Amino acid sequence: MSMNHLCLIGLPSGSEWIIILVVVLLLFGGKKIPELMKGLGKGVKSFKEGINEAKEEINKAKEEVDSDGKKPQ
Repeated sequence: MSMNHLCLIGLPSGSEWIIILVVVLLLFGGKKIPELMKGLGKGVKSFKEGINEAKEEINKAKEEVDSDGKKPQ
């Protein structure tokens, strides 16, 4: 089995997404869904910013180690 097939195991198919959307609509109502999506979007954006900041810190630390480890010739 290739990696592409392994990544897709457990993901909902088309009909399952429809059922999920209907359940969400019934639980939260039509007026609350835009607010939920806005909050979800902000959360994803914040998560991505955190990941980018962590990558920058790792790169800075790596550059410092690389520059400290070099000896003048």
